[in-house]
Amino acid sequence: MKSTIKYSNNGCTRQALVKMIEDYIDYYNNKRLQRNLGILTPMEKHKIYLQAA
Repeated sequence: MKSTIKYSNNGCTRQALVKMIEDYIDYYNNKRLQRNLGILTPMEKHKIYLQAA
């Protein structure tokens, strides 16, 4: 995660850091396409899995 998010310790507030982490988790789970998941996001693959069960 540190390599993906621009990391700097320039007086960033705790609230700003929490917001950056929440935004990254949202991106990682809901917007990031994965080739090994059939060019789907992790959440899309999860929904398909739940429908099949």
